[in-house]
Amino acid sequence: MKFTFSFFFLLLVVSSVAQTGGTTTFALLDLTYNARAAGLGNDFISAKDQDINMGVANPSLYNDKMHNTLSVNQALLSGGINYGQVVYGKKLKVGFLGTSIRYVNYGEFRRTDINGVDQGAFNPFECIIGAGYVKQLNPRISVGTNVNLIYSQLESYSAFGAALDLAGTYTNKSENFLITAMVKNAGIQFKSYYNKQKSPLPAEFQIAGSYKLSHAPFRFSILAHHLNKWNITYVDPNLKPTVDALTGDSIPVKYAGFGEKLARHFTYSVEIMASKNIHLRFGFDYQKRQEMKLETRPGIAGLTFGLGFYFKKISIDYGFSVYSRAGFNNMLTLSTNLSRWKK
Repeated sequence: MKFTFSFFFLLLVVSSVAQTGGTTTFALLDLTYNARAAGLGNDFISAKDQDINMGVANPSLYNDKMHNTLSVNQALLSGGINYGQVVYGKKLKVGFLGTSIRYVNYGEFRRTDINGVDQGAFNPFECIIGAGYVKQLNPRISVGTNVNLIYSQLESYSAFGAALDLAGTYTNKSENFLITAMVKNAGIQFKSYYNKQKSPLPAEFQIAGSYKLSHAPFRFSILAHHLNKWNITYVDPNLKPTVDALTGDSIPVKYAGFGEKLARHFTYSVEIMASKNIHLRFGFDYQKRQEMKLETRPGIAGLTFGLGFYFKKISIDYGFSVYSRAGFNNMLTLSTNLSRWKK
């Protein structure tokens, strides 16, 4: 118990240096790299089962059910841009080890001088090479860490850094209730793009919980994110008070109140195990809705949907995220346990 208390105290201390909202580098750390999470609000870290992608998102979720599992994830985007993730995990004599590669390929760009003369093409590329380890302290509590090396090449500019995820998870005896806490992306930029000024990483502190109904195929989850920073709203610093054309009264710049600031910290999701082979998923991220919606036509921005198909040797997951009426994202995951292919 003393070790567990110290561990979570460390999570709080490390997360206190985090920032958000355009002040950080290596934005690829915040992308959603697996279809299951994409269908459950994008930032999903509270399911401990055979899905090895959960371990990349939260290292304390790695477990023996993921032994010898390989998973390939790919976002389906237009314009030649693509990103994805490859993960493999193996049970050790003491603990569990997961390895992953995440990448973002921005396609081909043309380089020109100030007069528009073509000077050739370049292909921006970024990647994260990670390794995670989990230790089961007792049948209920596990702690884990991910170590990630980050490389970014944008035209002739490059940057290099490292990030650390620290997490702890408690699961009750019946395994239908789970609560987890995590600091993610706490690290440093070793080399910046163009000068000696180092930029902070998008570190944050999260707490999440999930509950699977005992006699119904529903798992409800809630995630509290960016707990290291109370106000994660954005107000244009250039905005000025306006004047009502009819009354002549001054209309002040609108700032978020307590309820709005609180609501932006939560993501909600539900997973429906319709059968042993088919899972349905829904999620809602209020922060993303407020940031991405079109002011006059908000639509269903912030909502996510997903499907999971589970067969004897392979599983297929699909996630669909709605950013706004002007944009959305598709994610596909293929996973298999290599041991099941042996005769």
